[in-house]
Amino acid sequence: MQLHHLQSKTHRHRARRIGRGGKRGTFSGRGTKGQRARAGHRIRPELRDALQKIPKLRGYKFRAFRPKPVIINIGELARHFASGDEISPAILVERGLARRIKGHVPEVKILGNGAATKKFTFKNVVFSRSAAAKIKAASSKE
Repeated sequence: MQLHHLQSKTHRHRARRIGRGGKRGTFSGRGTKGQRARAGHRIRPELRDALQKIPKLRGYKFRAFRPKPVIINIGELARHFASGDEISPAILVERGLARRIKGHVPEVKILGNGAATKKFTFKNVVFSRSAAAKIKAASSKE
């Protein structure tokens, strides 16, 4: 068997070209006038109108793909913990001050909003400058 022996099971039908004169009459099956009667007519898709109504976000925006640390203020720690307690991300998750991110205990950053009245011991926690200064001041008082 060779390529010129192969035959397709269905015959291809060419689309009939309309609007070229001949036996189709004056309007050639396109009705009268209007956008659809014209040659090369294009009907605007509804989706395009919907897309044009959406406001455009200009400029380059980088979306961070790393999880950000959970932020906790010193004032909240003073409310939820007694002086001398150990504070770590796992303990904060247990007490409900932080949530797990995709099943993992998150990184925690402590900010200096509020007063540092109690003395704590910290593990695996990052501090802002103001929080570190307040914690040093509180530990030196006691």
